[in-house]
Amino acid sequence: MSTPSQLPARFDHVGSFLRPKVLLEARADKAAGKITAQQLRVIEDQAIAEIVAFQQDVGLKSITDGEFRRAYFHIDFLEQLGGVKTDIPVTIRKPDGSEELAPPVMRVVDKVTHVKDIQRADFEYLQSCIQPGQGVRAKVTIPSPTMLHFRGGRAGISKTHYPELDPSFYDDVARAYGAELQSLAAAGCTYVQMDDTNLAYLCDDGMRAAAKSRGDDPDELPYRYAAFINKVVAHKPAGMTLAVHLCRGNFKSTWAAQGSYEPVAQALLTEMNVDAYFLEYDDARSGDFKPLRHLPKGKTVVLGLVTTKLDQLESKDDLKRRIEEAARYAPLEQLALSPQCGFSSTFHGNNIAVQAQRDKLRLVIDTANEVWG
Repeated sequence: MSTPSQLPARFDHVGSFLRPKVLLEARADKAAGKITAQQLRVIEDQAIAEIVAFQQDVGLKSITDGEFRRAYFHIDFLEQLGGVKTDIPVTIRKPDGSEELAPPVMRVVDKVTHVKDIQRADFEYLQSCIQPGQGVRAKVTIPSPTMLHFRGGRAGISKTHYPELDPSFYDDVARAYGAELQSLAAAGCTYVQMDDTNLAYLCDDGMRAAAKSRGDDPDELPYRYAAFINKVVAHKPAGMTLAVHLCRGNFKSTWAAQGSYEPVAQALLTEMNVDAYFLEYDDARSGDFKPLRHLPKGKTVVLGLVTTKLDQLESKDDLKRRIEEAARYAPLEQLALSPQCGFSSTFHGNNIAVQAQRDKLRLVIDTANEVWG
């Protein structure tokens, strides 16, 4: 089967999987002080060994740890950078009288630095669980560096330590990310995916208006973020594949943003120097495939045509038809297929059955084999 530039296969996945009950219970026990961090890690290790075996049994070529050591896809990583602080989640009372915890808010309170290896030990354990095979590679997923800017804007970043954001803030974050990528490469990692909600949010009229109210120009931000990520790419170790996943929101099967990729497509596809893009295209919220016309040679777009939000299984014929539509705007040999997002971007998980997780991955693999095989 032909493989796209840099990626292990024509099929892939975004990274996270539904947490098993034993892991959720262990996380609750750790929060309640009933078990230690080391005891929790032992339980995580076993769960990760099982999800790795699941992925290999299904037939995936890129293997993750399911993000089983994380509560949120971004916070658990970012708060381990020096200078980043996470505020304790606050309780929000909803109109129906019920209460819900709002996600923690991250702030930059000091110079951003790489104070320790964040993912290396996790990667080394993941690698130890994988049965070697043709084209099989461990993939590490980390949040995009833009997550430190977009949510809070200028107000979320210390003016004492960063009177001006450009270039000092962006350079410091890029150096911290570069040190992490170098650490992973030294352990043998060759595939890293950065998860980014912000470029996808800049496709949404409401989110664009919110960015404007924070003092940012929503037309300029995609180019600024492309340049920001390029600063990270400049530190990328030789031989490492670096991909970006654009997420429109995935908390418990909900979504946060909608709109065509057109407002960000040129900055994303032409200006950003990454190897591959995972783009969500599971329903009409993402618009049509015309923005793919900006894709230059040497890069791959992984079409997220299979939803992780619903149990219902897509039609293989419909997937093939949509791949054909996408190929009108970007060469078929520069396309691949995946689910639109992870199955569990936070520990809560999406409202989808464990069996549906397997069925959807098999559908992605089988369809890709028939289209590109």
